[in-house]
Amino acid sequence: MSVDSRTLGWLTRALTHEMSAVQQYLAQSVLARLWGDIALAEKLRHEAAEEMEHAERLMERLIQLGVAPSATNLAPVRLGRSRDVLLAVDRALEVDAVHLYQDALAHAQRMHDTDTAALLESILREEIAHVHEIDDMKMEQTKHD
Repeated sequence: MSVDSRTLGWLTRALTHEMSAVQQYLAQSVLARLWGDIALAEKLRHEAAEEMEHAERLMERLIQLGVAPSATNLAPVRLGRSRDVLLAVDRALEVDAVHLYQDALAHAQRMHDTDTAALLESILREEIAHVHEIDDMKMEQTKHD
């Protein structure tokens, strides 16, 4: 099976992003729990699980293409001293994901790789939803301040 090397590059970049997001959300969940903000800790843990599911789907696609998945050079965890800082950092992470998936999807569509395009489009929709969820959380916090 001949696979476009750029497609593999996009899938590997996406996997690295997702594994970085898992690491960040888990670390932030621990931090929020240590602050005593159990609701935020649970939300962040849930986000980590969603990002792990994205990583699993990307790994499955890479394996289907005959490539051993490997995330490389995970981004450093970004923490903060407040809930607002965590949300701002996470929003930036999700916006980066949206841009990554938009570019990767455009490439898959140019290559007429419908299976990869369908996967990327599905994850893109979920990443856009994550951005909206963070915006909603920030707005909710503003109402309570």
